[in-house]
Amino acid sequence: MDNKIIAIIIAVIVISVAGGYFLLNGSSDTVTIGYLPSDHDAALFVADAQGKFAENGINTKLVQFNNGGDLMTAMASGEVDVGYVGITPVLSAIEKGVPVKVISSAQTEGSGIVVSQSSGISSVYDLAGKRIATPGEASIQHMLLTYYLEQNGMSISDVKVSAMKVPSMNDALKTSKIDGMITFEPYVTIAEENGAMVLVDSAEILPNHPCCVVVASDKFIENNPNETQKILEIHKNATAFINNNTDEAAGLLPDNIVNDVEVEKKALSGFPFISGLDDDFKNDVIDFMNLEVDLGVLKQPISPDKIFWKGS
Repeated sequence: MDNKIIAIIIAVIVISVAGGYFLLNGSSDTVTIGYLPSDHDAALFVADAQGKFAENGINTKLVQFNNGGDLMTAMASGEVDVGYVGITPVLSAIEKGVPVKVISSAQTEGSGIVVSQSSGISSVYDLAGKRIATPGEASIQHMLLTYYLEQNGMSISDVKVSAMKVPSMNDALKTSKIDGMITFEPYVTIAEENGAMVLVDSAEILPNHPCCVVVASDKFIENNPNETQKILEIHKNATAFINNNTDEAAGLLPDNIVNDVEVEKKALSGFPFISGLDDDFKNDVIDFMNLEVDLGVLKQPISPDKIFWKGS
C-alpha cells in the first residue's frame, strides 16, 4: 500500500479516536459553575463577560439556579463543580455531609426587607400576620428574617412566609400578592425604584454579615488544583475590577437580571465585594455559623477544617 495512503489512514484513525475521547469525556474538561440571578455574583459575571476564563484556558458552563438550596443539591449530585452561593446553604450542605469547601469570599451584606407602600408596614412589629416572601428556607435571607424577628421579640411563625423565585417577587409585590419580601440585590433597588419601601437593610439587621462565597466540590479541588487556583485569581481580579470600576462593571452584568444600567450602578455600589479567605472573614463565618446554631438553622457547630479549603 502507498505510504501516503497509510499515513492518511493513520491520521484519520488518530483524529477519530481523539474526537471520540472528547465526545465521551468532554464534560471533564468543562468546569460547571452554578450561580444565582443576583448582583452578589457580579465577579463571576464580570470575569465571564471579559473572557477571563477562556483567557486562562478554562472552559466553563454557567448554570443558573433559583436559590442556594437548589445549587447545593446540584453540587451534592456532582452536577456542579464550583458555585457562587450564600453561606447559609453551604453550611447546611456541609452539615449534611456534602463534600465541598469554601474557597473564597465574594461579598457581604446586600439584602433587604422590602414592603409595598399599601401594606401598612412601617416597623418590624407590623410584619406580624403579613405575607412575606423569601428565596426559601435554605437561603441566607430566610435566616436573616428569622434573626431580625427574634431580635425584636417575635418569631418566624408570626409571619406568613412563602418561598418564591426572586425574579418573581417584585411583580408579586406590585400586584399585592405579597405584602413584602426579603431579597438580594439588585431586586431590593429595583423594588425601591418601583415605589416600594425598604423597611430594613441587611447591614442594619446584622452588620458586616457574610453572604455569598465561592465554593468548590472536594473532588474538583483534588482533581484540578491548578484550575482551582486560576479560578481564585480570576475571582480576585474581577472583584478588584468591580470595586475600582463599579459603573463599568454594571454594564457587564447579564440583561436578564436588570436591563437598566443606572439601577444596576446604584445596586452594585450599595454593598462590599471581597475576595480571599483572611482570618477576619473566617471568624465572621464562624460567628455567623454559631448564630445559625442558636437559631436552630444548624444542629451543631461545624469545625473550620470542614468549611474552608486550606489551599486558599
